[in-house]
Amino acid sequence: MITHLLDTGWLIRSLRNDKAYTDTLRKLGAPQLAVSWISIAELLEGVHLARDPVAARQALDHELTDITRLPLTEEICELYGQHRAQLRRANQLIGQLDLLIAVTALHHGLTVLTTNPAEFQRVPGLPVISVPF
Repeated sequence: MITHLLDTGWLIRSLRNDKAYTDTLRKLGAPQLAVSWISIAELLEGVHLARDPVAARQALDHELTDITRLPLTEEICELYGQHRAQLRRANQLIGQLDLLIAVTALHHGLTVLTTNPAEFQRVPGLPVISVPF
């Protein structure tokens, strides 16, 4: 059963073999992990900027092995609009891609693993973990 959604920053640290982040992913196990296609799009920018894009793509594909990929749906877009409007009214806007990732987690009832808690903690009701365990 999926319990956690990986944010882009967490995946970058894992791809860089930061032991604390990779250990947390190992402890949870791939069946409990998901990633948004939004994060994959962000990571693919890094692949195309890498000195060796082929190797970078292979590393990304390996990192995502057995991790569920969650698509952007109409329901998630609706949540995005609601939360973006609330955050705008409160003068607490966060990055658009981070908000898409956040509402994907909300929609699926998942906890976000992120290296950017300041952004994600602004989203009401979103469980956030920012420290490897």
